[in-house]
Amino acid sequence: MSTQTSTPPDFNAVRADFPRAAEKLWLAAAETHPYSVHTLRALEQYSQFRTWGAGADRQSFTAEMQQEMKANFATLIGARPAEIAFVQSTTDGENVVLAGLGLSQPGANPGGNIVIDDLHFEASKYIYTHLARAGNIELRVVPHRNWQIDLADVEAAIDSQTHLVSLALVSQVNGYLADIGAISQLAHAHGAYVYADIIQAAGNTPIDVTAMGIDFAACGTYKWLMGDFGIGFLYVRAGLQETVEPTRFSLRQVQSQHDYDFALHADATRYEGSQISFLAGVCAHAGLRYLTTLGVANIRAHVQPLTARLQAELPRLGYQPITPLDAPTPIVSFLPADIAATQAK
Repeated sequence: MSTQTSTPPDFNAVRADFPRAAEKLWLAAAETHPYSVHTLRALEQYSQFRTWGAGADRQSFTAEMQQEMKANFATLIGARPAEIAFVQSTTDGENVVLAGLGLSQPGANPGGNIVIDDLHFEASKYIYTHLARAGNIELRVVPHRNWQIDLADVEAAIDSQTHLVSLALVSQVNGYLADIGAISQLAHAHGAYVYADIIQAAGNTPIDVTAMGIDFAACGTYKWLMGDFGIGFLYVRAGLQETVEPTRFSLRQVQSQHDYDFALHADATRYEGSQISFLAGVCAHAGLRYLTTLGVANIRAHVQPLTARLQAELPRLGYQPITPLDAPTPIVSFLPADIAATQAK
């Protein structure tokens, strides 16, 4: 896994690559990331291709670009390209895993449970709440303690009937970085799998899915990967690709065909159950390529003093921090002194 380029970039020059930065301070990359000039250029080239056809500066979202994009993302998270599939979004990838494990099927998991924590993403909470109400699984929610998750509480929630532990590697609530390695050990000791939502980590926090013990992960591209809505990544550990069944089908999965004999790709491409957005693809391709030149470690080294300053200064203005002071992520969150009055504004 490589997250560091040899020479730290000039971040004044980097800032100049984002036109919005000349107009306003942008603090909401945890929601969505502004386009860089590189992404804008890629979008224009693709639009010109769709308008006029191929040319010197006009091209589609080619197979070579798709392969490069998977390879760059795999390197970013410590995986192999064969373990990466395109999906529409983080939530889409999570649903692919749940369906492929049979956890979305009513009556298929009698007595089984899934463990999450309450710093997980709201869409994930909705998925598991729905599965529990439908009688598919028992849902066990580990509550936070002072905006962090106590490993002992996770251990108490996992047992021999746990099918899956699902969590956000970095919480959108407050930037809390889960102790994923320790949680993975607990889950695997009981025969459970581990799914990680990595959308708030990929591109800003070093990730090694193998070392962390992550079995499955998903990530959109419109946040820290500097892409757009409509395309994302699914990671399925190679050793589990015979366990997670494809449950929806498209020709993107097919490696070869003869009459009605269809042979699927032998890698994670088997989970690409629909066509992907080429428009979003060229944006994400440009964003990932640009991110690779910057290096995640360089980005983190630049951001850390900025978040530390916020952690030091905002409490003096009456804002209560809910992000751990030692959180190695770029998300910092605070509560105002009068929450009700702030919400009313």
